[in-house]
Amino acid sequence: MPELDVGDGNVIHWEEHGNPDGKPALIVHGGPGSGSSPGWLRPFDLDRYRVISFDQRGCGRSRPHAADPATDMRHNTTWHLVADMERLREHLHIPAWLLHGGSWGSTLILAYAEQHPRRVTEIVLAAVTMTRRADIDWLYRGVGRYFPAEWERFRSLVPDDDVVGGYARLMESPDPAVREKAVVEWCAWEDTVLSGETRGRSQPYGDRPPLDRLALVRICTHYFSHAAWLEEGVLLHHAHRLLGIPGVLIHGRLDLGGPLSVAWELHKAWPGSELIVVDEAGHLLPRDHVRLALDRFAA
Repeated sequence: MPELDVGDGNVIHWEEHGNPDGKPALIVHGGPGSGSSPGWLRPFDLDRYRVISFDQRGCGRSRPHAADPATDMRHNTTWHLVADMERLREHLHIPAWLLHGGSWGSTLILAYAEQHPRRVTEIVLAAVTMTRRADIDWLYRGVGRYFPAEWERFRSLVPDDDVVGGYARLMESPDPAVREKAVVEWCAWEDTVLSGETRGRSQPYGDRPPLDRLALVRICTHYFSHAAWLEEGVLLHHAHRLLGIPGVLIHGRLDLGGPLSVAWELHKAWPGSELIVVDEAGHLLPRDHVRLALDRFAA
């Protein structure tokens, strides 16, 4: 099982698929804390791409796992993950690679690309996020205007208006029952926001295995309660650093969790980027537009 020691007691799991001589590409999963999954490979032509995927710190098959309450989260931040990506690139002797990801993955890709623009050939983002404080507040408060009863239940676990911070504190409780209750309610809220897309056929958060849910919620609350260690608006402010990197932004017009305006702002600030708006889609985008962009860049 391919692993890479990235320091601070962390070992990340990574995989390689496709043509060893193909165009290098890195998949950056969402969450934070979701872990990689085979579904991310589907849009790639594996005859033409050398695709690398990895589990970010604390989730998937990386170690130590955030589901273990003894796991120290101090060395799990956006900038640790950016350094991990660069260390993985160096480990694989890849001069530069295409980056593809969605949701939280788009935030991490932007942070990496703005730090290491010469190591990025192209970028394909789906369900664009920048994880600003305003974006976090929208997802865990603002969108509650569409689901008032569900939001009231979600926020009822914490004693004040700092909902995300309150859940982060619950996830550090020594009582496993407290942590489990927080996980159930957090996942129920995330599934509520996606309910217009899933129509109740699935619960993308609640249906996960128990340990994966624990790690996901612990990592999410850890990141969002710290605004992902990003100065407010810094990814947008530094978007000019992406000049010369071809980029495709794909966003659903009906995305309640991350409004289209987020992708629009980034598109306007990123010279030469292309914005594709999928009218009938939300956060769970179909892969068609991603596949077309990847096919174009493979050439």
